[in-house]
Amino acid sequence: MNPGGLRGVLDISNATWALSERSVLQPMWDYLQQNHESTLRSPLFPIVLSVSMYLVLVFFYTVLDLLAPTWPSIRRYQIHQDRNVTWSNIGSTLALTTYNHLLYIFPAAVAQWLWRPPVPLPREAPTLTAFLLGIVGCTVVFDFQYYLWHLLHHRVAWLYRTFHALHHQYRQPFSLVTQYLSAWELFSVGFWTTMDPLLLQCHCLTAWAFMLFNIWVSTEDHCGYDFPWALHRLIPFGLWGGAVRHDAHHQQPGTNFAPFFAHWDWFGGTATMPAPALHCLSHPRSHFSLHSICPALSRTFPIQLFIMTRRPSTNKPVEKQAAHSRRKRPAP
Repeated sequence: MNPGGLRGVLDISNATWALSERSVLQPMWDYLQQNHESTLRSPLFPIVLSVSMYLVLVFFYTVLDLLAPTWPSIRRYQIHQDRNVTWSNIGSTLALTTYNHLLYIFPAAVAQWLWRPPVPLPREAPTLTAFLLGIVGCTVVFDFQYYLWHLLHHRVAWLYRTFHALHHQYRQPFSLVTQYLSAWELFSVGFWTTMDPLLLQCHCLTAWAFMLFNIWVSTEDHCGYDFPWALHRLIPFGLWGGAVRHDAHHQQPGTNFAPFFAHWDWFGGTATMPAPALHCLSHPRSHFSLHSICPALSRTFPIQLFIMTRRPSTNKPVEKQAAHSRRKRPAP
């Protein structure tokens, strides 16, 4: 076979792969456009989609919170098994969430509906690779943006008191604390969630998927549960923050600022490894860790070493502790 023929075979193979990859999402996209085009083009659609997703997740976790005191199978996964989410907690957080949506989200939605033209929809669906990489890219960009915002609003006292202290009224978060926010923080999060897909020139289907993923992960971070299927247990090497680390941030507000990944806190020296949850101590088999998969790798992995070297030690050397105890020992 001559080189030209080989090149032709490779070109056909690549074209076939691109066609098969595109066909994964194209039927669904065709169905949505044929049956719901007017809904998808409405400026209200992303807002309704995100609010609906948040309410569904909050309803699910709130039901778990109410059942946990009497259902050991649920309570075992709570990060703080010594506290219960009360109706008072639910009422206060739900009241502020409703207030923010009525005062800020709803007027913004109406303004978009009145003044923004319908969104044009591309005829072609994104390839599966572009779809997934777009979600990952938006997540990475958003993670960096919110890390800087979060760090700044903790380090500058006026910003913390004025805009972010409200969110930290709950030291043991639950799902409704996710949007227990000031208007400025709610606007910042919504702005980046909307603009990042535009910045990366993502397909609108990718943008909507990222929006749902963002809401899901944010709610999971505040849910107060450490389930075996949580993302921080599925993503290896401690690269993902998750509910346990964000709970530690509410306990120690000067640590764990990144919303999703853990690398910015590692590099910035703001990472902290939370103490083992109560359910992990009482149910060790449910605790997923790198050590449980490969002990040798967990001991030699350089990122773990990096974290350990940056963590300040508060323990005295054994020799000094022994000498100190001998000095304090009363004479016989």
